[in-house]
Amino acid sequence: MPRRLPEAARADSSESEIGIDALRDWILLGQAPGVGPRTFVRLLERFGSPAAVLDASSAQLADVGLKSATISAIRAPDHAALDASLEWAQRPDARVLTLIDPAYPASLKEVADPPPLLYVRGDASLLAEPQLAIVGSRNPTPGGREVTRELARALSGFGLVITSGMATGIDGVAHEAALEAGRTIAVLGTGPDLVYPAAHRELAHRIVASGALVSELPPGQGPLPQNFPRRNRIISGLCLGVLVTEAAMKSGSLITARMALEQGREVFAVPGSIRSPLTKGCHSLIREGAKLIESADEILAELASELKALIASSGEGGDHPPEAAPERGLDAGQTALLEAMGFDPVAPDELIARSGLPTEQISSMLLLLEIEGHVSSLPGGRYCRTRGDG
Repeated sequence: MPRRLPEAARADSSESEIGIDALRDWILLGQAPGVGPRTFVRLLERFGSPAAVLDASSAQLADVGLKSATISAIRAPDHAALDASLEWAQRPDARVLTLIDPAYPASLKEVADPPPLLYVRGDASLLAEPQLAIVGSRNPTPGGREVTRELARALSGFGLVITSGMATGIDGVAHEAALEAGRTIAVLGTGPDLVYPAAHRELAHRIVASGALVSELPPGQGPLPQNFPRRNRIISGLCLGVLVTEAAMKSGSLITARMALEQGREVFAVPGSIRSPLTKGCHSLIREGAKLIESADEILAELASELKALIASSGEGGDHPPEAAPERGLDAGQTALLEAMGFDPVAPDELIARSGLPTEQISSMLLLLEIEGHVSSLPGGRYCRTRGDG
């Protein structure tokens, strides 16, 4: 169930970005030792805002279960770390999203312990777009790499944002393939200013340029082992589903998949040889109810209802009613887009110019129209209509 924020916090959510003083309070509380995501939300529920928490007496903080060491850290914060985070937030490619920020992804608020803060480099708006997570072994077989590359490229080409964890192996292959056809999000197990593993430094730069790097950890936080399993709940929480392409029985990918099941997300797994240890994890997931996947079309078919509901809830086309009558099975916005498309191949940039719709709405609508067979994608990123019955 989504967390219900207190009235004081929700009243502030009409602003797209909070002021620097308020952001300082959020970061200070988020960096206090002993204040994890669940404790942070509990404090918001009790006091209404981070500022009110910081103004509370030591006795009041003790009453809600904070230990003396945590209270002392709140009273005497690490100003160097705090200032470093605020300085990082002023970078042109950086943004810090709080739980009350309208840009904070709604899907992530649904998890049991949503991160109070998200440090984002790149395009923060991607976090609200339809995503599929692709995860797997850090030491995949050549076949596992090939399947991952094929599926990630195809799904990204359909308009889904591909999300993964930036690890070596399957994660890196998924990010690389997604960038060839679309966009990708990397959820980090370090602070947003660090790249781990270092071999992915160039990949990280490319993701920032046309995607997003996301972390719940503040700048300067290195690669601690306990942080990587925790970031998996963010990967699954952001996405409509999780696809595991190759994984051993003790793979961290299975943690992500099982978190996805707990969060009510779809889980997909690619089968393989019964003799390979790197397919045993996938086979285990399939026995537990994950859907066996052999092609991108199967994933899109499984997600069609969720994609349709998500796109409809965003209200595409509401300010641009079409003059023509809607086609059968299409809403007004989709019909307007098809009218703007005409019957010749067209690029998304041309559709944006013709329709006046924002880029993210065009991408989402093209995705759904392609799933339902109304348009087809062509080489070079262009689209054409497949039905002329409008």
